[in-house]
Amino acid sequence: MSPVPDPAGEPPDRSPWSEDRLLDGRISLKQPRQGYRAAIDPILLAAATPALPGERVLDVGAGVGAASLCLAFRVPGAHVTGLELQSDLVELAAANIRDNALEGRVGILAGDLQSPPACLPPSGFDRVMSNPPFQKAGTHTPPPGAGRALAHGEGSADLSAWIAFCTRMLKPRGTLTLIHRADRLDDLIALLHGRFGAVTLIPLWPKAGRPAKRVIVTARRNARSPAIMSPGLVLHETDGSFTPAAEAILRHGKTLEP
Repeated sequence: MSPVPDPAGEPPDRSPWSEDRLLDGRISLKQPRQGYRAAIDPILLAAATPALPGERVLDVGAGVGAASLCLAFRVPGAHVTGLELQSDLVELAAANIRDNALEGRVGILAGDLQSPPACLPPSGFDRVMSNPPFQKAGTHTPPPGAGRALAHGEGSADLSAWIAFCTRMLKPRGTLTLIHRADRLDDLIALLHGRFGAVTLIPLWPKAGRPAKRVIVTARRNARSPAIMSPGLVLHETDGSFTPAAEAILRHGKTLEP
């Protein structure tokens, strides 16, 4: 049966992906209609990664490239490499890089962090950023769809494996930036202990007076400086709209300062 055209005479869009916009339209992003879809987490992750022009950044679990593209927009001259396990997301990420004319500064590699591509050099990156799966294996009911299940819950690579791989990829004194659930902060701190210092915690408050559900953690490899708890970022006003501080980051590509 032929698709029923819409009122304007166009057939319905049957493509498996949608085309969305980030940073107030500055970044175009193809992503699956079904499965994990990028929201604000990758934008906040990129905004908190303290990259400088000329530095090399690794995005572990890059998905369709949302965080990589946002960081490349915010830091002209930074070079970003994404590593992603799911081949369909790698294809979309490559298309997103082309669509945003960032082929010379952003690249995407297909691979597993437990057996990474040989072209990823240990200690080869100034910054590593990552949005690891939030749920411990065996502690939750996986959402429907293989893509969402991989994005939301740990598989054979648990949080310890993610942190170990990110550590190997960083240069001495390089920085790791993670976004994760606030209720797993104790796991994160335990895994960073002895490998990282100068840990900065940035709570993401859904509204003023509400407990944080997400936290961004930035740490420096081999550093010994004490940890800092920043004031954090309030995301929403009481009416549900974004706060001016959140708007500056999510729409205009500003840095998330600790």
